[in-house]
Amino acid sequence: MNDQEEPDYKAVAVHAHAPEYNSFSYFGDLKRCFETRKVLIISPLMPEPHPRNTLRTMASPHFFTRVSLISAAALALGIASLHADDKPAASAALGQPDSNGFISLFNGKDLTGWEGLEGFWSVKDGVIDCSETKEKSVQSDLILSASKEDPEKFANFELHLKWQMVSPNGNSGVQFRSKINKPETLHVGGYQADIDSGGKFTGSIYDESGIAGGRGTMSMRGEKTYWDAENKRQNSPLAETGDDLKALLHNTGDWNEIVLVVNGNRVQYSINGHLMTELVDDSPKAVLTGGVIALQMHAGFTMNIQFKDISIKFLDGK
Repeated sequence: MNDQEEPDYKAVAVHAHAPEYNSFSYFGDLKRCFETRKVLIISPLMPEPHPRNTLRTMASPHFFTRVSLISAAALALGIASLHADDKPAASAALGQPDSNGFISLFNGKDLTGWEGLEGFWSVKDGVIDCSETKEKSVQSDLILSASKEDPEKFANFELHLKWQMVSPNGNSGVQFRSKINKPETLHVGGYQADIDSGGKFTGSIYDESGIAGGRGTMSMRGEKTYWDAENKRQNSPLAETGDDLKALLHNTGDWNEIVLVVNGNRVQYSINGHLMTELVDDSPKAVLTGGVIALQMHAGFTMNIQFKDISIKFLDGK
């Protein structure tokens, strides 16, 4: 075939992030494809006029003969490598509910279904592990992908999870009816079921980043707080005082169990079987239509916190 003849073959790059092939030099680019975890399929198809990302027209059938022999073996190895080593996808799909209506949100193996900054979140010994140093700390969150894709679905629910603060210092929380206000750092703001290592804030509901109207600590541990239509708060004591409830917390080194019921204008935050606080929110600043669920990593600490046994049951908002 000379330069004027129409080529007979083309290569199809099937990976979503295939490199641009402005020049394709036999095995060099093929090797680079697999080194950068890209996959090429060489097939005897008609050429396209403009290659860009997905197509590359070959100039000679001899090229196809030589490359196809190598690509057959290399492609098998490359695909095996992709399946063996790739990080789990941040799938937004939820599983099926159990007999009690609860859906597991963590598989105990990897972070499938969650999105977080690389280097801070991982799975160790079957639990979600969050670790940071004060020098390299970031205010960020591990976000439930399904809630990011369909926030309105997560308006009313009962959420169960366990957490333990491994380090002596740290601050965290469970975000709900929240939004991603800093996408570059995956930071989430809004309602937060607060957690900290000293037990000062644990059991309270906080307005992270002022997304729910800039109301700070919206409901204190040991209190029921009602926000009225004029955005004024009224506090009344629960059966157990804030100090009594604090004594029931495992601030560091042991697991605590959260039950968070968010339904309509009411939020009930319980830890270790005791109601810590209750919020009734009729404020015009209330967020009742749903939002993302996330686990917070607070900046400014050398911290290690872990989470496990995370499940959710959707409620009707009544």
